[in-house]
Amino acid sequence: MSRCAEENRDDRIRELAFMVTNAEKHFGKLCQIFAAYTRKTARVRDKGDLLASEIKMYAATETPTLKQGLQNFAKEFAKIQDYRQAQIERFESKIVKTLRMYGIIIKMKREDLKAQLASKSQEIKQRMKLEKTRRQSPWNRCAITQAELKLQRAETRSAQSTQYLLDNMDNFQRQKLKDIKYIFSEFITIEMLFFGRALEFYTAAYKSIQNIDEEKDFEFFQTFLCPSSFSVGLGTESSRTKAPPLPAGLDQDKFPPAIPEKTNKPKQKVKSDTTADESPV
Repeated sequence: MSRCAEENRDDRIRELAFMVTNAEKHFGKLCQIFAAYTRKTARVRDKGDLLASEIKMYAATETPTLKQGLQNFAKEFAKIQDYRQAQIERFESKIVKTLRMYGIIIKMKREDLKAQLASKSQEIKQRMKLEKTRRQSPWNRCAITQAELKLQRAETRSAQSTQYLLDNMDNFQRQKLKDIKYIFSEFITIEMLFFGRALEFYTAAYKSIQNIDEEKDFEFFQTFLCPSSFSVGLGTESSRTKAPPLPAGLDQDKFPPAIPEKTNKPKQKVKSDTTADESPV
C-alpha cells in the first residue's frame, strides 16, 4: 500500500472515530432529555387525574346548572388525560426505546474501531521488526523472508479490518440518518395527534362551563338564603311557601326556611272616628 493511500485510510479512520464519539455524546443527551420529557408528561397526567376527580367531588355540592357544567367539564378533562397516557406510551416505545438502542450500537462500533486499531498496531509492529532485522542481519535472508511474510499477513489483516470497519460505518451512518428522521417525525406526529384530540375535548369542556346559567343558579341560591318581603293583613296569617330540595352536599340545617312571597291582597283601611274627642295634652 502506498504511503498516500495509507494516510488517506488513517484520516478516514479518525473521522469515523469522531463520528462515533459525537453520536455517543448527543444521542445519550437526547435520550436523557426525551426520557425526562416523558416523565414530566406523566406527572401532568397524574395531576390532571387528581384535578378531574376533585372537580367531580366539588360539583356534587353545588347548584344545578353549575353542578352539571362542572361534571361535564371534569368528564372531558379526564378524557384528555386518557389521551395523554397514550401519548406517554408512544413516546416510550417509539422515541426513548429507539434512542436507548444506540447505546448498544455505539458500543459495538467502538469494538470495531478497537479491532481495527489493534490490527493497525500489529502491522506497524511487524514493519518495525522487518526494518530491525534488515539493519541487524542484512545477510540473513531466512529471517528477513520470515519477517516479510509476517508483515504481509499483518497488512492483509489490517486491510480486511479497515474495509470491514468502513462498510459497517457506512451502514451505521445510513441507519443513523434514517432513525433520526424517524424519531423526530414520530415525536411531532405524536404531539399533533394528542393536541388535535385534546383540542376537541378542551372545546367541549369550555362549552360545558359556558352553559352554566348564573342567573338560574343565583335564583336557586336565593331560595334558601334571601328572605322575600311579604305583607300581613289585619287578622290574616300568612302561609310559608314550600322550598325546593337542596342539592347534594348542602346541609339543610344551615339554611332558614323560605319566607312566603308577597301576597297581592290589599291591606284593610281603618276608618278614623271624626267625632272622637282628642285627648288633652
